[in-house]
Amino acid sequence: MPPRQHFLVLTFPFQGHIAPALRLARRLLAAAPDALVTFSTTEAAHARMFPAKQPDGGGGAANEDEDGGRLEFIPFSDGTAAGYGRSGGPNAFNDYMASFHGAGPRSVAAIADALAARGRPVTRVVYTLLLPWAAAVARDRGVPSALYWIQPAAVFSIYHHYFHGHVGAVVAEHRHDPSFVVEFPGLPPQTIGDLPSFLTDSTDPSDMLHSAYITIRDLIDTLDGEGPKATVLVNTCQEMEVGALAAMGAYDVLPVGPVLPSGDESGIFKPEDDAEYMEWLDAKPANSVVYVSFGSLASMGREQLEELLLGLEESGRPYLCVIRKDVKVALAEEEAEMHGRVKNGVVVEWCDQVQVLSHAAVGCFVTHCGWNSVLESVAIGVPMVCVPRISDQRMNAQLVVHEWRVGVRAQVDGGGVLRAAEVRRCVDEVMGNSEAAAELRQMAGKWKGIVAEATGKGGSSDRNLMAFVDGARTKFPCGVAPPLGTTPPRMMTRGGQPNQ
Repeated sequence: MPPRQHFLVLTFPFQGHIAPALRLARRLLAAAPDALVTFSTTEAAHARMFPAKQPDGGGGAANEDEDGGRLEFIPFSDGTAAGYGRSGGPNAFNDYMASFHGAGPRSVAAIADALAARGRPVTRVVYTLLLPWAAAVARDRGVPSALYWIQPAAVFSIYHHYFHGHVGAVVAEHRHDPSFVVEFPGLPPQTIGDLPSFLTDSTDPSDMLHSAYITIRDLIDTLDGEGPKATVLVNTCQEMEVGALAAMGAYDVLPVGPVLPSGDESGIFKPEDDAEYMEWLDAKPANSVVYVSFGSLASMGREQLEELLLGLEESGRPYLCVIRKDVKVALAEEEAEMHGRVKNGVVVEWCDQVQVLSHAAVGCFVTHCGWNSVLESVAIGVPMVCVPRISDQRMNAQLVVHEWRVGVRAQVDGGGVLRAAEVRRCVDEVMGNSEAAAELRQMAGKWKGIVAEATGKGGSSDRNLMAFVDGARTKFPCGVAPPLGTTPPRMMTRGGQPNQ
């Protein structure tokens, strides 16, 4: 008899990676009621996810289990004591990635072996985008693996074609010309300014994020090594990115998103007590509040903070603004000084974003366009003001503004600062009484319905996830044969039709 299905879900220790990976883990549990899931990120991130559960001196190595023991949390080592920190200087990220790629595979291999020794052998590894070595760990143990792509299909398609003979599309003399137009197979023309920033800013070995560029290149090489059998789960739905999904390459591509919260949203940032800000929202009229959050990583200078708050005040609309604690500390921002600038809003250090976006009072989301934030906003039906910075965010903004027409793009000045006048203009463009604003709201409602259908029972993403789970049931570790009479189920192609 084959072993019980057991998914080992591995993710990079940033909140923007942990959230979609944990959401997928819970979806796998729901889709396969007899399955086990082990969720693993680094020791430092694990300790922040479960601060009250760490044993004295345990260094974040404690296990937590949920769902009657079906979901277990076991951290792996990244070779550091405290994880990634920005205080290590301009090369801090590249130094961290060297340690992460060195220690991570050894630690994850040990976890997989320990699970097998406990009678819980892993039958499939699922990993997010900065862990290309996870596929080798799985392969060495005779276990299939799947990449969980937590950015849009359009971004994957660009990376795929860039590393398959189209490096020249981003020619050196135009790499920093944001208006220069480039073309990749199967995708509409894009400007340099819309491409993922790692292709325009991080190709030089001296760049502070060069290791991200190298890791994505290695990821594409890893998938190529597996050929058409390489499985890529994508946190999008077929209806949102028809063309981009078709341009992803000759892999087994399964759009299974948007993967949204379905339980405890454990993460490395803890929301404040929601009673105060939710009561504040309860007292506001429908669609009147501007919600502002630039995610878990974006830094903010004092000038930008002042311009942002000034623009929100000048908009004349109530607002809920997230200013992380580390941003305040970095700016040596006094609470009294900051709150003295806040007359018509509420500032919090973190919040339950899905809960806030779902509130009837929220009518606009000013966002950095991280993919999680974009998907949440689209699924809930809230139009956006896009302020992208790095990585996939510029491409995400393109999708929001031009593909789905559910938001507007804010322009920063030559110094990268979003000025107060631009904040006010964009908020008015989304929340005002113009025909354009009404169309944005109408399109937001339309896409909300499309996503609900795709992720609901029998929808395109639901079918693809079930196909993945059913397919995993037919693949076993080396030395374990499937039962007689077992035949593989029909897998969904990236076009959403079953293979014959």
